[in-house]
Amino acid sequence: MTDKRPSKPRNKPRIKIRLATRADVPALAELNRLAYPTMAEDDVCWGESHLLSHQRVFPQGQLVAEIGGRIVGAAASLIVDLGRDPLRHHTWSGITDSGFFTNHDPEADTLYGADVCAHPDYRGMGVGHVLYEARRNLCRQFNLRRILAGGRLWNYSDYADRYTPHEYAARVARGEIYDLVLSFQLREGFQLRGVMPNYLYDRRSHNYASLIEWLNPDYKPVAREGERRVRVACVQYQFRKTRSFEDFARQVTYFTDIAADYHSDFVVFPEFFSVQLLSHLDALTPQEGIRKLADLEPRFRRLIRKLATSYGMTIIAGSHPVHKKPDRLENVAFVCLPDGSFAYQPKLHITPNERRTWGITGGNELQVINTPKARIGVLVCYDVEFPEAARYLADEGAEIIFVPFCTDNRQGYLRVRYCAQARAVENQVFVAMAGNVGNLPDVENMDVNYGQAAVLTPSDFAFSRDGIAAEADANEETVLFCDLDLSSLFQARHAGTVTPHLDRRPDLFRMIATLATSKEAEQRPGEGPLGDQPLRAGADKDRLQPEAEPTR
Repeated sequence: MTDKRPSKPRNKPRIKIRLATRADVPALAELNRLAYPTMAEDDVCWGESHLLSHQRVFPQGQLVAEIGGRIVGAAASLIVDLGRDPLRHHTWSGITDSGFFTNHDPEADTLYGADVCAHPDYRGMGVGHVLYEARRNLCRQFNLRRILAGGRLWNYSDYADRYTPHEYAARVARGEIYDLVLSFQLREGFQLRGVMPNYLYDRRSHNYASLIEWLNPDYKPVAREGERRVRVACVQYQFRKTRSFEDFARQVTYFTDIAADYHSDFVVFPEFFSVQLLSHLDALTPQEGIRKLADLEPRFRRLIRKLATSYGMTIIAGSHPVHKKPDRLENVAFVCLPDGSFAYQPKLHITPNERRTWGITGGNELQVINTPKARIGVLVCYDVEFPEAARYLADEGAEIIFVPFCTDNRQGYLRVRYCAQARAVENQVFVAMAGNVGNLPDVENMDVNYGQAAVLTPSDFAFSRDGIAAEADANEETVLFCDLDLSSLFQARHAGTVTPHLDRRPDLFRMIATLATSKEAEQRPGEGPLGDQPLRAGADKDRLQPEAEPTR
């Protein structure tokens, strides 16, 4: 069997490299399918949702190549941290977070080449070389230590009966065998560092891939920045009878002032802490009372905005009922930033009691909120008992998840507490909880409350022994303060005793989000990169087709 190397064109056209834009997304999805026809059959290509996610999390790493204004090639990259062993084996789905790049880590030192492809009609014109050079320039621009990539062993199916994958790769490196992908990568200055099994489902390569590395000769080691520390204040809020809205405002202002005196960056109030206003609102039924409380939303919002801007901190204002439609009420957490802007997080999962007594309906939006000090998410009480919600926030970059809660007895509190602890461990995030204490004898459905504020951490050496950074005494009015080192999260995620944030198996378990706020990150059928195809070890030679300059 002879190896056919691509012939060199006489005249190479001018190739322009630029950043990808949202307008390019349909063309880039089509380009990926054209470049990988057999993989497209197995649903292992970019969908538009993946490409939009790439541009959202790391726009500088998404490049396109143009000839005469036509897109003829593309490169997709992200920055990753592989911990103590940067050359450890991984899967393509795992390193790219199922192709969405939401594990992109701007603090890491390795540029990962997830894909380079060229249009079949423009193969051999130097498109791949120009994209690789642009990627090397990107590595220099960001002062990253290296570029890593996995390359499918393109021709291995033709040699599988004679050589192991490692022998095949070694012969390609010695120039004895020509491989469309690996030979090209070696010419581009990469070094072969190993062979990885089950990298990506691909019949040509029997799922094997080379692990290649390019070390940046211009890399300048930099001292790590100091710890990213934030201080959180969790208000263990005592219910009291109020005579007016001003009574309530004085109590909220008092606790906000205490948080500010201790230089807090965040203060979190409990779920439904504004329900104490019902103690002076006449209502014949709980449904009438909760709707009257919802009517106070403008005053509640003005109060929180005034406090956030006056004290210069982010306030997670527990939750307050909100009219969404004439016949629809939602339980919404108000997050006000120091500049006075608001983010609103509805409670997604409604307890039977809330639904039956107050007629509350669950919301459909979940978002990570960018604050001046950290990326945060909010899960209102019952929401933290559902692991999918916290996983979504962690995947979107949340560093702290705030849990305002309202529970009437110890069993209810412990359900929330134990689940919050699990979310901190499995997602390697901080979780800060704040709840109500005391009684409201004249307010139906809020007669008694059980609460214990806590700040919970992952369970590893960098954190507190029991995974509890701080906790208050149960059922006592107080404010719990805690300092959090956000940099420790990133160190634990990439170099901890265990690294569940990095090591989970999205090739086996996929979460499909249909939230109103996540349509760009939604993975719909037919949009890969793994689709519903199984991870098989063999190649189906009967269906092999020639493809064009792929370098994934």
